[in-house]
Amino acid sequence: MLSRVLPPKGPARLLSGITLVHTLGQGLWMALNAIYAMTVLHLTPGQFSIGVGVAAGVALAVSTPTGHLADRLGPRSVQIWSFLALGPLTAALLAVHGFGMYLLVVSAQALAYSASRSARMAVVAALVPPEQRVAVRAYLRATSNISVSVGAVLAGVLLALNSGPAYRAAVAFNATTYLLTGLLSLLLPAVEPQPARSGPALIVLRDRPYLTFVVLDGLLSMHNVLLEVVLPIWVLHHTAAPRWMIAAILITNTVAVVLFQVRAARGTDEPSSAARASRSGALCLALACGVFAFSGRPSWLLASVLLIAGALAHVLGEIRQSAGSWGMSFGLALDHAQGQYQGTYAMGSDLGKLIAPALLTWLAVEHGALGWLAMAAGFALVGAAMPAVAAWAARSRHLEPGPVAV
Repeated sequence: MLSRVLPPKGPARLLSGITLVHTLGQGLWMALNAIYAMTVLHLTPGQFSIGVGVAAGVALAVSTPTGHLADRLGPRSVQIWSFLALGPLTAALLAVHGFGMYLLVVSAQALAYSASRSARMAVVAALVPPEQRVAVRAYLRATSNISVSVGAVLAGVLLALNSGPAYRAAVAFNATTYLLTGLLSLLLPAVEPQPARSGPALIVLRDRPYLTFVVLDGLLSMHNVLLEVVLPIWVLHHTAAPRWMIAAILITNTVAVVLFQVRAARGTDEPSSAARASRSGALCLALACGVFAFSGRPSWLLASVLLIAGALAHVLGEIRQSAGSWGMSFGLALDHAQGQYQGTYAMGSDLGKLIAPALLTWLAVEHGALGWLAMAAGFALVGAAMPAVAAWAARSRHLEPGPVAV
């Protein structure tokens, strides 16, 4: 089991330990964020939703610039300072009074989080050989799934207590995990900053093949919302399956990612092979949507069988699409600008998260089986375009000269 979540000794294993601490706090806070805002800070659901939207907008807007900052200052330094800043910024939620102060705090958190996210992936690119980067990303994902699950269990205990002090303790715990993550990052090998170069600073914004990949990958990443938002609603209101099937589907997904993500990432280090993995993953996602389309049956047993079958197809598509996504994000990026490229890559999933809840829920809930089939067609078409994008990027890299150092 440990071999499935721990990479070989060295920087990659240290990155796994850092991820373990970081995502433990994330798993706890994901389950308690809304509860804390509405029960302790006394915000309305509308105010909380606005706060989430504003934070997402800030993270989206600064993702590429903070990635460029990681290139220029060194990704390890930016990772350290962004996590150390997230500690007191998270603890500041304990002192929030009023909606305006809440918006200010979550916006500052989003800025620091965006910097940490871009820097983390640039650190992977700097410390890990190109042929091992996707495998390390797979190890990190398996590790984070375990850690997030443990955090969610801790959140369940606090929810059972249902008290203000318990929720405030969760804020303090989350702030502490950020500080520990920043301190653990000091143990990483130093990464030299990239020198200034001639030409535009944010060169990724002129890289049309890469931007096309980011948009398509963001559309494929909407599959995450299927499990978190769409399927629970579908199971509760449109199938005869028992409610515990929601938990069964989520457990199936978590266990499968831990067991098979590293294996699914093998052979996806080159953009061409990564693009094929994205395509095959998208086809599995399309198959999952097709199976879910027929799960709205009166028989609870048949509905349950179809939901589990769809969940298995979904997780197979998820781990293959994720591996392909990582391979293309690293392989299509210019090595001297990995920070800004990885920051821009993260924008794709951010856009997917903004679009997916309303769009996919509308398709499934309002249109039933036809909506699920439309999703299936969408995933299949987007995945089919990935090999062409990888080939376009290869031609572009061959024709365009690299930037000249000054």
